[in-house]
Amino acid sequence: MKRLALLVLGVMAVSISALAQAPAGRGAPPPPPALEPGASQADVDKALFAAPANMKDQATVIKWKPDFTYDTLRKGTNRLVCYDRSGFPLQQPFSIECTSIANLDRAAQNVKFEAAGDRTKTQAMLDAAEKDGTRAKPEFGSVWYHQQGPDKDRARPHMTIAVPGATTQSLGLPDNNRQGGVWIMNAGTTTAHLMTPGE
Repeated sequence: MKRLALLVLGVMAVSISALAQAPAGRGAPPPPPALEPGASQADVDKALFAAPANMKDQATVIKWKPDFTYDTLRKGTNRLVCYDRSGFPLQQPFSIECTSIANLDRAAQNVKFEAAGDRTKTQAMLDAAEKDGTRAKPEFGSVWYHQQGPDKDRARPHMTIAVPGATTQSLGLPDNNRQGGVWIMNAGTTTAHLMTPGE
């Protein structure tokens, strides 16, 4: 089972790396896509702060609206989407997030539940959605990139890999950090994700 888990992690790492690189022999990478009408370059640049360098230029950038929908500031050509959550309820003053575009329903749910402004209430809503099956699942194997802190200069990076429903039995990885290696946090739930030491 551990070999299977290592194989899965290896395949995910190679896939992410391959998708992020420009095809060989095709010259310079394409320029970043144009901004949507009314979008600000400053807003786009800030939202891209958490994006990996090799994916940043072609990422989609959105801006959340008060009704938990969003405006697209720039439509990218890869599957990465980035957005600014600075100062949102339960977020730090500087908070940037990037993930797979397939995770936008879950991200919208997070923004909506956190709007309660109280960790206990938010957790109760998350638990209820998990229990009744309405919690949006993230894309299995997708990466969530964060940069958070009191300001841009003191922001810390953090990265997790979504593995919804994963357990020690299904992946062969522990569900705690006592062994010092990669482990599954929130095993068995839609929130299950891989944690790595130092992240």
